[in-house]
Amino acid sequence: MSTPVGIVLVSHSAELAAGLRLLVEQIGSDAVPVVTAAGTDDGRLGTSYDLVLNAIKDADRGAGVLILPDLGSSVLTTRTVLDDHPRPDVVIVDAPFVEGAVAAVVAAASGADLRTVANSAEEARNVRKL
Repeated sequence: MSTPVGIVLVSHSAELAAGLRLLVEQIGSDAVPVVTAAGTDDGRLGTSYDLVLNAIKDADRGAGVLILPDLGSSVLTTRTVLDDHPRPDVVIVDAPFVEGAVAAVVAAASGADLRTVANSAEEARNVRKL
């Protein structure tokens, strides 16, 4: 199997991101690198430029990295990191945090490329629950 796309979960809450990481690791595969960048550097609610930058490096296995932010400043922080460190193989997606993460990890575990993994995450927005 080829190297999977890495996934970065950017959240204001370390606990939220850690819980989602546990969920997607059980649904997907432990072969997919899922890394969290959550909370501030000193453990409070918020986002951290350095945590996002380091998470991208940690998730990168050579097939690209998909970033899923939860809301608000996590998007702004991630965009700032990507503006400062542009890479064509690192993308941020506009997807629901939980459903998008599940879809992305399942696609990555199947060996899909970065664009396909990103499309899977974004398409999760349209999956009805009822």
